[in-house]
Amino acid sequence: MTAGLVVVGGTSASAAAGCRVDYTITNQWDTGFGANVTITNLGDAVSGWTLQWDFAAGQSVDSGWGGSFAQSGSTVTVTNAAWNGSIGTGASVTPGFNGKWSDSNPVPSSFKLNGVACTGSTTGTSTSTSTTTSTSTTTTTTNQNPPGGLVGWATQNGGTTGGGSSSSVSVGNSSALASAVSGTSASVVRVTSSFSCSGMIKVGSNKTILGASGVTISGCGLTLSGSKNVIIRNLSFSGWDDDAINVESGSTNVWIDHNSFTNGYDGAVDIKRASDFITVSWNRTYNHGKTMLLGHSDGNGSQDIGHLRVTYHHNYFDGSGTRHPRVRFGNPVHVFNNYYRDNEYGVASTMNAGVLVEGNYFENVDEPTLVGYAGSDPGALVQRNNYFVGSGSPESAGSVASIPYSYSVDNASGVKSTVVNGAGAGKISV
Repeated sequence: MTAGLVVVGGTSASAAAGCRVDYTITNQWDTGFGANVTITNLGDAVSGWTLQWDFAAGQSVDSGWGGSFAQSGSTVTVTNAAWNGSIGTGASVTPGFNGKWSDSNPVPSSFKLNGVACTGSTTGTSTSTSTTTSTSTTTTTTNQNPPGGLVGWATQNGGTTGGGSSSSVSVGNSSALASAVSGTSASVVRVTSSFSCSGMIKVGSNKTILGASGVTISGCGLTLSGSKNVIIRNLSFSGWDDDAINVESGSTNVWIDHNSFTNGYDGAVDIKRASDFITVSWNRTYNHGKTMLLGHSDGNGSQDIGHLRVTYHHNYFDGSGTRHPRVRFGNPVHVFNNYYRDNEYGVASTMNAGVLVEGNYFENVDEPTLVGYAGSDPGALVQRNNYFVGSGSPESAGSVASIPYSYSVDNASGVKSTVVNGAGAGKISV
C-alpha cells in the first residue's frame, strides 16, 4: 500500500508560494479506508486555506476532521476549520477523513492549495509552468492505525469520528455540558472548568467530548444509551455516585481515551446490553475497586451474544481492585499492552466470552487471568506474550475468534514504562 505521497508539479503565482502535501492511507478494509492529508506551507504565511484534489478511481469521502470536506464528482475540496486556518512558513496542518473505495484505491496525483499547485518547493513571480511529475514512497507496516491514534474495535463498523470537524463549544458546568451533548447533531464539546454534580449526564450521538488540562468532573458520570459515534478524551472523574462512564443499550462506535478515574462508587467504564465496536485506551484508574465491566448480567445472553466487541489497550490499572475487565458473552474481546499493578485480579472471561490477552505487564496481581468468576460460567481466554512480576499463575482455556483489524503489540517487558508515562488525563493535547 502506498503510505505516503509527495506531489511535485508546475505552478503559476504572482507572489511567493509553495506547499507540500503528504497523503497517507492509514487504514484500509473491505470497502473503506482512512487517510491523513498533511499540508506543509513552504511559502509565505497563509490565513485561511482550501485544498483540492481529484480521486482517480471513484473513491468518496465519508466523514472528515480538521477541516470541512465537500465532494463534487471526483473533486474533493477541504477548507480549514476555525482553529487551524493560519499556516505559518514551514508549519503544517493535517486534516483527515474516512472514505469509501471499490475496485482500487490509488493516491491522488496532485493537489492545489488556495488554487496553487503544490510543488514541494517555493515559487516566485514567474508565470512559467513546468512539467508535472510525481514521486512516491512506499512503506509496508503492520500497524495501519486510523487517524488520531485510534486502534481496535472502534475502527470497525464504519469507524469512529465523534463530532468530526464541527466547530467546538466550551462548557464549564453540568447543565451546560448536558445541553451541549444532547441530541444527534455532530458537535465537539470542550469542558474548560472543573465542576461537581450528581447522577448521570446523557450523551447523544456524533459527539466528541474533550477535557481541558486539569479538568475534573466530581460526583456524576456520563451515560450513553443507544448512542453512536462518540469520543471521550482527557477528562478526570472522581467520586461518581453511579458509573463514571456507562455505555449501554446498543451504543456503538465509542472511543474512551486518556481519562483518569478515582474514588468512585461503581464502574469506571461499564459497557453492557448489546453495545459494540468500542475502544478503551490509555486510561488510568486508581484508588478504586470495580473498574471495567463488560456485559450486564449472566442472564443477558440473548441480547449480548454477537455484540460486546471491545478493545482495551495501554490502560494503567493502578492499584484498582477488580474487573480489568470482567467479560461476559463478547467474542473476541481484545486486551493488550495494559499495565496491571497491585490488583486482586486482572481479566476474567465468563459466560462463553472469548478474550485475547496479550503483551500485558502484570505486577503483584493475585490472579492475572481467570476463566469463570464468582459463580458465572467460564468463557474462553487465550493469554500470550504477557510479562509477570510477583503475580499468581494465569488461567487460560479454549480458543478465541480472530481479530479483524490491524494492530501492533509492544514488547510486554517495556509496557510498564510506556503506560505509566502515557496513560491518564493530562498526557495529550486536545
